[in-house]
Amino acid sequence: MKKSILITGGARSGKSTLAERLALQGGQGAVYIATAQAFDDEMEQRIAEHQARRGPEWRTIQEPFDLVGALSESDGNLPRLVDCLTLWLTNLMLAENDWRAEAARLTAALKVQKAPVIFVTNEVGAGIVPENRLARDFRDAAGWLNQAVAEACDEVYLCVAGYPIKVKPQ
Repeated sequence: MKKSILITGGARSGKSTLAERLALQGGQGAVYIATAQAFDDEMEQRIAEHQARRGPEWRTIQEPFDLVGALSESDGNLPRLVDCLTLWLTNLMLAENDWRAEAARLTAALKVQKAPVIFVTNEVGAGIVPENRLARDFRDAAGWLNQAVAEACDEVYLCVAGYPIKVKPQ
């Protein structure tokens, strides 16, 4: 069954673990589309932790920018897990790419996918207003991106302290 799912929540809320579990439910393996880039030792460690959690049933595609291309290339029988939209947005904004155009491409591409897609993203709008413009622009862009992808997805979950709450459909 074709299904698209968005999983959001705060840092270390259990988003990726839930997404990995859902992606492997069919028992045939899955494709992991990683958007992170390791610019420092701490990020290298985070990536290594995610990789160590995954076993041989995963095929990984590393794609920090062309998410639509990675989805098209991997569309087939296996579910795909995109982890994460927030880092993808960061990559686009820091490279001064048109993230709005890319978001529109993504939501359009989602409509024609044959295999399931599960997106992980961070909920960044629940905190204080950031003190600098770039951080405020990022917070706003993440909110708009999450809304657009949530609208295009069949299901949306919010993870809190390791527990998922289904928020779409209700």
